Parts: sequence; C-alpha cells; structure tokens
Amino acid sequence: MVCLGNICRSPLAQGILEDKVRALGLDWTVDSAGTSGYHNGHGPDQRSIDKAMEYGIDITNQRSRKMVVADLDEFDLILTMDTSNYQDVRAKAKDKSQRDKIKLILNYVYPERNMIVPDPYYDGSFQKVYDLLDAALDELIKNHTTTT
Repeated sequence: MVCLGNICRSPLAQGILEDKVRALGLDWTVDSAGTSGYHNGHGPDQRSIDKAMEYGIDITNQRSRKMVVADLDEFDLILTMDTSNYQDVRAKAKDKSQRDKIKLILNYVYPERNMIVPDPYYDGSFQKVYDLLDAALDELIKNHTTTT
C-alpha cells in the first residue's frame, strides 16, 4: 500500500487488509509505505487511527517509512492510492515484471478508470477514504483468492 506520506491512506489500507486477511486465514504479508520520507518513523495520523478503531482495527503500531526499490522485489503487488504515487513507484521499477506489480488500488472496484483515493489530510474525508479502500480490498481478495 503506497501513498505520499504513509500516515493517512496507506496505513488505513494496510490495517483494513490485514484485518480481512486475518479473518479469512490467508497467509499474506501486508505493508505500507510512502513515496516521500516526510514522516519517516511517525505513527499514522490520529484521524486515520480513530477511523480504523471505529471498525475495530488497531493501526497504532504502524510506522511511516519511505518506499524503497527493494519493495518491488519483496512484494507481489504494490497498490498505489493515486496517479502521482503510481508514477513515482513506476519510476523505481527496473523491468516489466516490477512494473506489472504496480496498480492503482481503486481499479479493483472501478476497472480501467484510474480513479484515485483522495488524500484526507486536508479535507478530513476519512470516512470516504475508508469506504473506498474497504470496497477495493474486498475486490482484491476476491480477485486473488478465486480459482478458475
């Protein structure tokens, strides 16, 4: 999960997906990072913590970190929150296999529309962000656990 500062959107996405993965008994590793290092080592924004807690999800132990090139090797999927994050992460990719791992998260709900998860830092739209992420992550799980 990747956003700009790794304090609002991506920590929520990480927490929501970890909660879903745990409930389903999936053996997935979930992490989050930011394209900037603005908040390295800081916890999530209190408003993200509060929103997650409303749904019984505790994200207080997460710490912001900057995404590194090694993440493109370590993880099977890199989900970005907006087109700027998407472009920043793609710029780090060394080959097609790494580029193919990078997706806009809302394309799971709105395929090919390249919609963004708005940054709630300034407008306080944490409920909207939670709802968008929750829906996208449900679709992600369906997409990656369904056998054909």
